[in-house]
Amino acid sequence: MTDDSGPIHPLWLRVTHWMNALAVVIMVMSGWRIYDADPFFGFIIPKSVTLGGWLAGALQWHFAAMWLLAANGLAYLACNVASGRVWRKFFPLSARAVMADVRAALRGLLKHDDLRAYNAVQRAAYLFVIADCVLLVLSGLVLWKPVQFPLLRELMGDYEAARRVHFLAMAALVAFVGVHLVMSALVPRALLAMIRGR
Repeated sequence: MTDDSGPIHPLWLRVTHWMNALAVVIMVMSGWRIYDADPFFGFIIPKSVTLGGWLAGALQWHFAAMWLLAANGLAYLACNVASGRVWRKFFPLSARAVMADVRAALRGLLKHDDLRAYNAVQRAAYLFVIADCVLLVLSGLVLWKPVQFPLLRELMGDYEAARRVHFLAMAALVAFVGVHLVMSALVPRALLAMIRGR
């Protein structure tokens, strides 16, 4: 039974969602410029979608957004845990439920009638992106302060391995955002609810 009298998304959730969105855009675009300064895969990112202009400028944008993402992410997690929302919205979750919802989505049968309840695919995706952001922060700490975090550096393999972990975690985040945007376009009521709360 859900309470239909209150907002679908509380104000704290909407604020942290949009602050995270801003931080992620800045970090990804500046991170692409940082990557281009010393690419380790066989490609570079077009400069038109990077931020910072040059390496030092990109690093400044990246570090500024890093603090926003970390502080805002901690606030998001704290509010979810303190309110009990994390347990109500993301659990229970099973592989069977995720596969059933994936099959329903591929057949165009996945329902979005009640925006207050997440389906199993949404639960798995949101838990994934939280874990991915934690990995981004941890690998980012290794890149930022490799001498100060030697144990973390070694757990990642070494500095160069941490660079690849950071890049691949970023790529996974960009993929999530892409799917998230497509789903918002397919279910525009969900986007309106994230803006207005109702």
